[in-house]
Amino acid sequence: MRRTVHISGKIEPLFGALDENLRLLEDSLDVQATLEDRNLVIEGQRPQVERAARIIEEYNHLSRGGRALSGSEVKSLIRVATEDREIEPRRAIESDRARAFGKKNVTPKNASQRHYMEAIERHDMTFSIGPGGTGKTYLAVAMAVSALLTKQVNRIILARPAVEAGERLGFLPGTLQQKIDPYMRPLYDALYDMLDADKLERFLEKGIIEVAPLAFMRGRTLNDSFVILDEAQNTTSEQMKMFLTRLGFNSKAVITGDITQIDLPQGKKSGLVEALEVCEKIEGIGV
Repeated sequence: MRRTVHISGKIEPLFGALDENLRLLEDSLDVQATLEDRNLVIEGQRPQVERAARIIEEYNHLSRGGRALSGSEVKSLIRVATEDREIEPRRAIESDRARAFGKKNVTPKNASQRHYMEAIERHDMTFSIGPGGTGKTYLAVAMAVSALLTKQVNRIILARPAVEAGERLGFLPGTLQQKIDPYMRPLYDALYDMLDADKLERFLEKGIIEVAPLAFMRGRTLNDSFVILDEAQNTTSEQMKMFLTRLGFNSKAVITGDITQIDLPQGKKSGLVEALEVCEKIEGIGV
């Protein structure tokens, strides 16, 4: 099948650097695309050609609506729309406009990240399991900041178990804050990426955003909060049970971890692994 689609938006971001977006579209859908004047001629099997044409038409629609997409945003749009054939290309990027991520424009880089963000929106509790570098913590923090800025919650609480290389906090030098800061640094990095330094410092000072070791949550009930438990593979069963029972009314929880990097003493079962076994099929919990 051969189809011609007129390009009404800018050609440069659509094609990307060295035509990388065009190559991605061709490789993902197994089509051939050629530019003739301001028209893109697409050739291939009918379903793939129709899908490719739909992506270009949605790009035109967003451009006409005043949404100037960068080359990287178009790349993310193409990747998400080609990996997940069920999703409407426009929804793949327009849903992000409804979220306020502070100073950062955050868009999912692939279908898995989009499913993750949508699962966080739909469920009161979401488990995210995967290797490092896949955006588990960063996207969770982005969704938390969005929920706070749009007043869906009143505060953000970020927690981590302080278990690294067998060290115990009591034996480390410095004040309590100095002891726990290195463990919490990845969470601070994500927050500084989303919020201006002055605003973040103000939120931290007022307790609107709280970054603390997991042990500090004992005995609390967290209402109207977005709670993130990072590095959850290093929780014990008791710690995980304690965390899961902290949630109060109108709160969300995201639990992230990599079950291939458990630093617990030998013979100790990870609370994350056990929680997955128990909670995986419970309605309202996303995995």
